[in-house]
Amino acid sequence: MSKRIAILGATGSVGSSTLDLVEAAPGDFDVVAVTAASNVEKLADIARRTGARRAVIADEALLGELGHALDGSNCLAEAGEEALCDVAREADLVMAAIVGTAGLKPVMAALEAGVTVGLANKESLVSAGALMMDAAKRAGATILPVDSEHNAIFQCLGDGSCDHVERLILTASGGPFRTLSAAEMAAKTPAQAVAHPNWSMGAKISVDSATMMNKGLELIEAHHLFGLPSERIDIVVHPQSVVHSCVEYRDGSILAQMGPSDMRVPIAHCLAWPQRMETAIERLDLPTIARLDFEAPDPKRFPALRLARAALEAGGSAAARMNAANEVAVAAFLDGQIGFADIAATVEAVLDAGENMAPGSIEDLLRIDAEARSMTREKVAKVAA
Repeated sequence: MSKRIAILGATGSVGSSTLDLVEAAPGDFDVVAVTAASNVEKLADIARRTGARRAVIADEALLGELGHALDGSNCLAEAGEEALCDVAREADLVMAAIVGTAGLKPVMAALEAGVTVGLANKESLVSAGALMMDAAKRAGATILPVDSEHNAIFQCLGDGSCDHVERLILTASGGPFRTLSAAEMAAKTPAQAVAHPNWSMGAKISVDSATMMNKGLELIEAHHLFGLPSERIDIVVHPQSVVHSCVEYRDGSILAQMGPSDMRVPIAHCLAWPQRMETAIERLDLPTIARLDFEAPDPKRFPALRLARAALEAGGSAAARMNAANEVAVAAFLDGQIGFADIAATVEAVLDAGENMAPGSIEDLLRIDAEARSMTREKVAKVAA
């Protein structure tokens, strides 16, 4: 029997990789719904190719355009947040690849319905980790981590238990500026920041890799997924991106998951879980790789790491405010309003200024998020001026 899947964020990089795997195994998957933020043409093409029965565009103003693009198909055109949440409740597996806090409510809707979620939206757990893990536990939902690092840990844990784990080791490529001084990084342009040496990713996550905020967000995500405190989660720079993360057990054993720098590997694991699926992904050639390097990260050159760990340890709304501030600051950098070094400085200013109150609901969280974004935009305007 084929697995019924909904792909939230089908037009993005993770969505495209998911579709590549799904279309290569047509008898194994039934795509019931696909969604996008605003790319009507690409969404309609995906819906027709996959035979999806529902296509949702987040921007309600584009519903008419989507309906026209789907004329003659058997796919229902829908729009808006409630439609996103509705399709998230109706699949066996939801691939949650919506970028940013726009994915919060659909992911929560899926978890509350007891649906298995392949989580590629790290902002969901960073901002609302406690709320989402509680919802998953209550409904018996399973969260499958799509990020290569957390997927690696998930695979290394075997039975999923951390009872005998000493620490988790998240590996980081170090991004395109790994060997540069702080002064050299400060002069880098958006085009240089998005040119990742190993991975093909969207602009926002590529900038996060360059600042290493991506690894800071993953630190917080790992805490929520696996239940270990900050002091038992380490970050190690590994420029080859072959070892995707490790688990160290109390007897001294370290299990590492290795694979090519291809997001289709962790996505395939989530799509087929608890089984495995065949893929045409190029295999590792260890003799060609020849060596694997590891080094400690530098929190002075990459202050985002320090900020993320501090936010995790502070609890409350700190991580949510940090994530919101980072999204706004990265967008401002990509738009040429602020410099590369201003990203972390702006995030730190927002963290220092905000009130740290724990959200009791997604609505509380979105209010905190909106306040942090507004504060960040004010600080960006001052820097830009």
